[in-house]
Amino acid sequence: MPKFFRPHAPPLPRTDRGKATRRRLLLAVATALFVLPLPLPAQNLKLPTLPKGFFKKDNDELQEAAQAPAGPAGMCMLPSGEYILSSHPFFQPQFRVMKFDREGNWVPFPNEAVNTPGSGAPIFLDSVLGIACDSRGIVWMLDNGRRSGTGAKLVAWDTKRDEHFKSIVLDALVLTPNSYLTNIALDPVGPYIYIADPADGISSAIIVVDTQTGLTRRVLERDRSVQMDPALELKINGQPIEVRRPDGVIASPLTGVNPIAVDRKGEWLYYGPRNGASLYKIKTQLLTDPAILPHVLASQVTGVSPKPICDSMTIDSKGRIYFGDISRGSIDYVAPEENFLNLRLLVEDPRIMWPGGLTIGSDGLLHFFSSQLHRTPFFNSGKDVTTPPFSLFKTRPLPASRFGF
Repeated sequence: MPKFFRPHAPPLPRTDRGKATRRRLLLAVATALFVLPLPLPAQNLKLPTLPKGFFKKDNDELQEAAQAPAGPAGMCMLPSGEYILSSHPFFQPQFRVMKFDREGNWVPFPNEAVNTPGSGAPIFLDSVLGIACDSRGIVWMLDNGRRSGTGAKLVAWDTKRDEHFKSIVLDALVLTPNSYLTNIALDPVGPYIYIADPADGISSAIIVVDTQTGLTRRVLERDRSVQMDPALELKINGQPIEVRRPDGVIASPLTGVNPIAVDRKGEWLYYGPRNGASLYKIKTQLLTDPAILPHVLASQVTGVSPKPICDSMTIDSKGRIYFGDISRGSIDYVAPEENFLNLRLLVEDPRIMWPGGLTIGSDGLLHFFSSQLHRTPFFNSGKDVTTPPFSLFKTRPLPASRFGF
């Protein structure tokens, strides 16, 4: 038995016993990690966790960075640190995408004409949700076209040259009548973009786009990893989130795959259904190979970890995965130090209402917004009960190591 586990070690002074107890607990966890098996499917995970709040951050570490004039849907940051925000169509915003400039003003992005119907601009943004920025400063915007019934497309804008970079119209063959494209993830090493299509929660799928050729591919449709869990109900402050249709019938919003992210090396795509308790991953090399048959592709999906109900996630340089927990109003995470087995709380605050837009900025901080989406007329019988402004926050992610030995 290792020396630090011997029961008859000489007693420590009283002032050191708390530190010794903590050290023994950490060492026990670390030792266990070396002998744990490879990850099981997330729904089978039944392993012990550390005490509640063991890694909890203090609320004073949460800082308000800006206030958006309209409810946000997606967010990215330029290499210069400026925010680019897409406005959710549920808020009927004037501008589909906005930028928080260096003077502290919100201005239409990339310009007013592109955001204005009938302006005569060669490109027009209709209903943008997913948005991401690559290392070159090119902002990719996912326009699902559902606000005005236009076609779904990707629009890329070069922020360094301030000019249109590329547009890719998504092939109708990769869409379904229920498609409602939400989030995107950029491959950091290859010319690919991965799109989440939660659809009706059942016919959900991931769409792979080759940005060089414009070719698209719909994958993992109706796989359990992209489908919602019908037994999992979204509640906020103890109240179920429902949609009242014009005929008075109450329905629960159904959604499938939504949070989606690629690791820093571009090797794995991580994803899961919004209303789902499990996070999954699959190798990007498989997703981008059109020769792989659907049943073979589905067999390569791996369960990673538990997850909260969320529609946004991000991965830091150490491989830790952060989630915007909609039900609790918090930011949660799983870490490779624990083999992704335990869902932990990073920060919780009453100002966090339907968090989204999670991203690690060039400043090394974790940025996200509070959208108040559940307070829009869509969820409240046509009444707007939001309380503007809509806050953007930043907080420190976990340090390089949580273990001090």
